[in-house]
Amino acid sequence: MELKDCVVVITGGARGIGYAIAQDLAQAGAKLALIDRDQEQLEQSAAHLAELTEVQGYCVDLTDEELVEDTFSYIVEDFGKVNVVINNAGLLKDGMLVKAKQGQITDKMSLEQFKQVCDVNITGSFLCGREGAIAMIQSEQEGLIINMSSLARSGNIGQTNYAASKAAVATMSVGWAQELARYKIRSVAIAPGVVDTDMTRAMKPEAQERLKQAIPCGRLAHTAEIAQTVRFIIENDYINGRVLEIDGGLRF
Repeated sequence: MELKDCVVVITGGARGIGYAIAQDLAQAGAKLALIDRDQEQLEQSAAHLAELTEVQGYCVDLTDEELVEDTFSYIVEDFGKVNVVINNAGLLKDGMLVKAKQGQITDKMSLEQFKQVCDVNITGSFLCGREGAIAMIQSEQEGLIINMSSLARSGNIGQTNYAASKAAVATMSVGWAQELARYKIRSVAIAPGVVDTDMTRAMKPEAQERLKQAIPCGRLAHTAEIAQTVRFIIENDYINGRVLEIDGGLRF
C-alpha cells in the first residue's frame, strides 16, 4: 500500500509508541486521524504533526460503542476514506492473581482491575477494528488493520489481565485476516517486547538494568523501531494474518 495520501487512524496516537508511529507515517505523506483520551495532549500532538501532514484529533473513550461508531463516521466525513487502522491504545495495570502469607490470603487481583485492562485492550481494539473495516468496505478501499499485541501474550508473571488481553488481540488479528480477505483488507499484529517509553523510564534504575540484561540485544526497543515495523507492514502487501515479534530476542 502506498503511504502518500493514505488515511491512517491511530488509537493512543498522542504519545509514546502511537505518536512515534504518527510521526513516521506523516513524514511518508500519510494523512492522520489520531484518537486519544487525553484532550490536551491530543491537541499538542496534532499541532506538531500538522506541520508535516493533514491531521485531525478525536478525543474518544474506546470502550463506548456509540462514540466509536460516531468517531469513524466523522473521520470518513473529514478525510473521505479510511485505509489503515492501528489499534495501539492500551492499558497496563499489573498485579498478582493472589498473594498469601502463611496460608492467609493478603491480596488478589480485583475483577475491576481485570476488566479495565480487557475493556481498553480488547473491546477498544474490537470496536475500532470493526468500524474501520466498515469504513474501508463502504468507501471501497483496500485496507489494513494492525493490532498492537505484546510479547506478554504468551503469559507473564503479574500480568494476568494484560497477557490475556494481548493474546486476544493477536488471535483477533489472525481471524480477521481470514474473514476480511474477500474485501481486500489485511490484518496483522505486532508483539513488542519492552519499549523505551515514559512508563519504563519511571522504573527504578536497577529494574531497568535487569530488563536490559535479559534482552539479548542488550537494550530496550526504541519507539521508532516499532514505527518502522508498522511502516514495513503497510508497504508490504503480502504480510497478512501474522504476529510480528519485535522483542530483541527477549523471552519471558
